[in-house]
Amino acid sequence: MRFEGSKNYVATDDLRIAVNAAVALERPLLVKGEPGTGKTVLAIEVAKALGLPLIEWHIKSTTKAVQGLYEYDAVSRLRDSQLGDERVKDVRNYIKKGKLWEAFAHEGKCVLLIDEIDKADIEFPNDLLQELDRMEFFVYETGETVKAKDRPIVIITSNNEKELPDAFLRRCFFHYIEFPDDETRK
Repeated sequence: MRFEGSKNYVATDDLRIAVNAAVALERPLLVKGEPGTGKTVLAIEVAKALGLPLIEWHIKSTTKAVQGLYEYDAVSRLRDSQLGDERVKDVRNYIKKGKLWEAFAHEGKCVLLIDEIDKADIEFPNDLLQELDRMEFFVYETGETVKAKDRPIVIITSNNEKELPDAFLRRCFFHYIEFPDDETRK
């Protein structure tokens, strides 16, 4: 499984090396660069080139790390219990799976894009350390552990708007995308 670029994406030698090293080492690839350098498109093209499905998680300033795992809707469950709804007997009816859950549960390999991680608060990357290392997490409401069947290829982008924690950086394979020079654009 090697990425050599694509007809729609010209990858420099060092970028191809970084992508393939991250895939081979099964470590997240952190891609930094100025807006417009092709970080998000890289994940899309890696998925296409390798023939893998792409799961996209676009981060906003209000996004919490736990949302990537799952969200439990206790309020709806309480309301439904008051209305005598039968769905209330199974807590799974009130759990919304996040993008990490989706990637971990996917049959076969996939590419998981965590886009613009630097938009979230400073603790966001640290809150995902264990899950990205172990490729599993615990669902407290159901007592089950969700474990990746096939380790996804994780590509994380950052516009370098704020520094990411050292503990997070140590767990990632890193590449900085420069604006393409004249030679690359040809």
